[in-house]
Amino acid sequence: MTSSSLTFAAAVVVLCSVAVAGSTLHGAAKPGSGQPGPAQPGGTATYTGPISGDVFSKSSSSLPFEKELDFKVGNGLFKKLWVPAPSSTKSSDGLGPLYNARSCQRCHLKDGRGHPPSANFPTDNAVSLLIRLGMPNGERSATPDPVYGGQLQDFAMANIPIEGRPYVTWSEETVELGDGSRVSLRRPTWSIADLGYGPLHADTKISPRIAPPMIGLGLLEAVPAEQIAAAADPDDRDGDGVSGVAAQVLDLETGRPALGRFGWKAGQPSLRQQAAGAFAGDIGISTSLFPDGHGDCTRAQALCRTAPIGAEREEPEISDTMLDLVSIYSRHLAVPARRKPDDPAVRRGEQVFADAGCTACHRPTLRTAATGVDPAFANQTIWPFTDLLLHDMGDGLADGLPEGMANGREWRTPPLWGVGLTERVSGHTFFLHDGRARSILEAILWHGGEGKAARDRVVALPRGEREALLAYINSL
Repeated sequence: MTSSSLTFAAAVVVLCSVAVAGSTLHGAAKPGSGQPGPAQPGGTATYTGPISGDVFSKSSSSLPFEKELDFKVGNGLFKKLWVPAPSSTKSSDGLGPLYNARSCQRCHLKDGRGHPPSANFPTDNAVSLLIRLGMPNGERSATPDPVYGGQLQDFAMANIPIEGRPYVTWSEETVELGDGSRVSLRRPTWSIADLGYGPLHADTKISPRIAPPMIGLGLLEAVPAEQIAAAADPDDRDGDGVSGVAAQVLDLETGRPALGRFGWKAGQPSLRQQAAGAFAGDIGISTSLFPDGHGDCTRAQALCRTAPIGAEREEPEISDTMLDLVSIYSRHLAVPARRKPDDPAVRRGEQVFADAGCTACHRPTLRTAATGVDPAFANQTIWPFTDLLLHDMGDGLADGLPEGMANGREWRTPPLWGVGLTERVSGHTFFLHDGRARSILEAILWHGGEGKAARDRVVALPRGEREALLAYINSL
């Protein structure tokens, strides 16, 4: 697909088929820069309209008129329900044989944040959470479980056993803050019930991952890899206790290593490859990048490997055109403007955020490339509050499962833009990779490893300063 918009006729066919961190972060843009300030974190792409529960599903303000139809068609494909093969609707079959969801939207609910199994969500079978599986064979290397593969699927086509169901129990532990107040943290213990193909390998680790928000992904993709790599300090040469590793992963389209920037462990280099990987692992839909029509079914799962697939017509179950449209939709989901950035408590919390050392990983600003990217995102100063690097977060958050260049203790710094709208969009305030934190404060208190020094400074804050910090984060 070229960079030009699809023609209207083609779109109808498809539809029918379907900056460096500083101590002072606020302030306006530099005079004469032509750039919005941090109140518009996505630069000129920021959505500045009314805030509603659907605010994460708005298109970037810089989306050209001629691409609006592509965005809407991509949205339709994002919501599209896939069906098992064989089906009379050839453009919709190929589901499974094992899968986690029938559509992208079922994991990325309202394009927002997923959640772990909870009594608050009794009917969705934890669809917005998946379980990664793997056997570590080195600090930064793992192989899939020999029977269950690289991901647990909790749904299956008729007459095929599901792989299992994720199950979590919680234990509470108390943290005392510097002002004498106490916060209860919940520690998860994960297991898999109803295993359909015998026990997991003794060396297999399980890693729960909730679906991350979809906003601003095109802007993050437009940041030059060299800029991100320049901030890495794997040997901590400056002695600040924060290192950061720039992940290198295989770009399947070029066959060469590329910067990993998407996923909880920065395992994917591009939105297109991220989308194709999700189609393969989550829905069991083949693409030109992941051509196996049986998805994550392994050779040990005989019924799954012999089940009908949509790819029997010798084409991927989703075409490159359709994959491109889904990528366009994902790329152009807008970051909402901040709320009350000039509130005195927010301004005070901004300084607390910097003084505590949060900006060492949650880098406030990045700059998109001037050329070679979608023109809608070119040459922008953005405020995502991430360095897109891998950081050791300590034993408390470790999953023990390497992925790409990430070891079992490392996670990519998640962006903070839009974090204060989580409850409005997703109906909860569950944070971190497995949703264990029930608030922003709990998420901070789980920081260990490279984040421990900043966490300890937050613990020691007087109540007023801590509340200002939280007000600031919730304004992002």
